[in-house]
Amino acid sequence: MSAPARLFGTDGVRGVAGEFLSAELALSLGRAAAEIAPGEAPQVLIVRDTRESGEMLEAALAAGIAAAGGHALLGGVLPTPGAALLVRRFELDLAAVVSASHNPYRDNGIKFFRPDGTKVGDAEEREIERLVAAAETATESANGRVRALHGAGGDYLRELQSRFADLDLSGRSVLLDCANGATHRVAPEIFRRLGARVEAIAVEPDGRNINDGVGSTHIGSLAERMRAGGFDAGFAFDGDGDRVLAVDRRGAVVDGDELIAIAALHLRSAGRLRGDGVAVTVMTNYGFHQAMEAAGVEVATTPVGDRHVLAELLARDWALGGEQSGHLIDTGFVPSGDGIATALLTLEALAGRDLADRDAMRKLPQRLVNVRVADRDALDGAQAVWDAVEREAEGLAGRGRVLVRPSGTEPLVRVMVEAPDEAECEQVTDRLVATVEQELGR
Repeated sequence: MSAPARLFGTDGVRGVAGEFLSAELALSLGRAAAEIAPGEAPQVLIVRDTRESGEMLEAALAAGIAAAGGHALLGGVLPTPGAALLVRRFELDLAAVVSASHNPYRDNGIKFFRPDGTKVGDAEEREIERLVAAAETATESANGRVRALHGAGGDYLRELQSRFADLDLSGRSVLLDCANGATHRVAPEIFRRLGARVEAIAVEPDGRNINDGVGSTHIGSLAERMRAGGFDAGFAFDGDGDRVLAVDRRGAVVDGDELIAIAALHLRSAGRLRGDGVAVTVMTNYGFHQAMEAAGVEVATTPVGDRHVLAELLARDWALGGEQSGHLIDTGFVPSGDGIATALLTLEALAGRDLADRDAMRKLPQRLVNVRVADRDALDGAQAVWDAVEREAEGLAGRGRVLVRPSGTEPLVRVMVEAPDEAECEQVTDRLVATVEQELGR
């Protein structure tokens, strides 16, 4: 018997809505997820972002849950971390998020969260895939329920307000870019409740303008507005609100590495950095590692992906970690990236200081080159490449680093170099790229 088709990727089931991710598939996923959830009549929270396909997929997912005898609770438009928070807050059996995060509106996705607020694991995903495959011939169904969960946005806001009860933003002027996505109501509201003067852009979703030239993946417009003056800090969220980037009053972008550094040093000084450690990925700037070493903070490095960061945090019983993209996790609040909470934590750490005067770390110049190759898997056996990597790494020891790795999806080898100055960074990169092209080029 052949294995069931793989549906789950690195962040749930994702694809073009109405094509790969059809209403039929959403119904099957809902039914399968309800079957693996604890209890005979599992209560499953469903939230979504603002894509035009969201309501269709929400309805199909809810129908599948009900057909398996579950109770689907429709929370409406809410950031992804809201689902992770509320599934724990209300002691529900499962949560589902209908979103494709920072992707264009045509895409959509479905991901599931356990009762403890963590994403379902590989074994659970495989079981859902098996049940979806088996459901193609299933005819039996139960009678569950579908009902609205009124006030889910208000519940999420109360959780944020409780966490940041001591944060007074009176006198602070903040510009928010909500990506025409899931944060468009709750983000401006929580900043106002905490006393800030708030102006928000990209807060008029029409189903198709989510992430369209706005948000954390298109931060240029926010940076331009910040340079024009009038604001102390700016924050750009992505479509589902699980990541954020900041911009200072001069228009300089503050990426996830710097945000983690700011948060880590603040929490450690307050005695709230559990385990005195942070987890980051292999893409994190070497300047971060230098800053943490100087501060006595242990750093664990994982492969790229928030699920790897979270797994490391849980394994070590640490609380703080994240990625350069602005996906920060503070398990003391929620075991998921939360862009709004990260923005508020940043302001809490600054304690009234200017974001433009941040000094948590010094970013080293970084250069990343994608080299097209005939076979990315041949990198493992390319001894000349690894000899060159070792040679360059030794030359940068204690001052920078080298990372060479194959792309997971394309015929590319990624060469990344970080060095104390731009000239040395470029020279080392050029030498490594030339070696990769010579040994593996097409």
